[in-house]
Amino acid sequence: MDAFIEYLKNTKNKAENTLVAYRRDLKAFEVFLEGRGGKSLNDCKESDAAAYILELNNESKSKATINRKISSLRAFYDYKIDEGERETNPFQKIKSAKNDKRQIEFLTVEEVNHMLSLPDDSAKGIRDKALLEFMYGTGARVTELVRLRFSDMNLRMNFVTLKDNDGESRIVPIGSYAHAAMKKYMDEAYEEIKGEPREEDDYIFINFRGQALTRQGIWKILKEYGKEMDIEERMTPQILRNSFAVHILQNGGDLKTLQELMGFEDMSVGIAYLAVLNVRIRDVYQRTHPRA
Repeated sequence: MDAFIEYLKNTKNKAENTLVAYRRDLKAFEVFLEGRGGKSLNDCKESDAAAYILELNNESKSKATINRKISSLRAFYDYKIDEGERETNPFQKIKSAKNDKRQIEFLTVEEVNHMLSLPDDSAKGIRDKALLEFMYGTGARVTELVRLRFSDMNLRMNFVTLKDNDGESRIVPIGSYAHAAMKKYMDEAYEEIKGEPREEDDYIFINFRGQALTRQGIWKILKEYGKEMDIEERMTPQILRNSFAVHILQNGGDLKTLQELMGFEDMSVGIAYLAVLNVRIRDVYQRTHPRA
């Protein structure tokens, strides 16, 4: 990996931020391969490459992000072939994703408030309220939620460290509503659900077997409240993350701050959120202005 980065720097004259992106993409793929039986970058086969792209799609990575990763890895293995260290490029037959304009679904502020009013005061309800407030209040990905531990959260300073599948982490503030819901969950419900006092290394969001909630478990909880609101089909972890983003922009937030809060790598993702607002502004203008 180091030799490849040096090659990009000295021979291809790549900029420093480009080198950082290449290294990050290679490191993320290396971590993925280690999870597939301890493989290394040199061991990669076409099946590993295909499985990686499938994983990125399952994580709802943007097409721009997936295409960049494909490009980085294809260039790396082309370099390995040129150096005589491989005969084939496992990413050669992997097609780039077509960049389509996805419709961004999000909840209105009224819908969010309705959703957050639904959990009751049972241990389950308190947990669910904390989960929903945290998701909407931080814009966390579902993959970040399932690995969240108490050691990642600092309620005294009102911030949390979120960690994604690529090993990257970011620090996100915790708002007052999410703070209150999380504290109530920790003080009044967590021990009842787990059956024993919490430890710093324990997972925060757990089921009634005391195990970390899975992606499927979180989806099930959201569908439950979505059904009560008659929006079961729309209610997904992504729609809460989208709502977080759109509501920040609606209230004057800027794209750079949003990028840091949400942890997306490509500004095109932020532009897609901004486009939602532009469409709504244009619609309002056309409906209301006498000379539109």
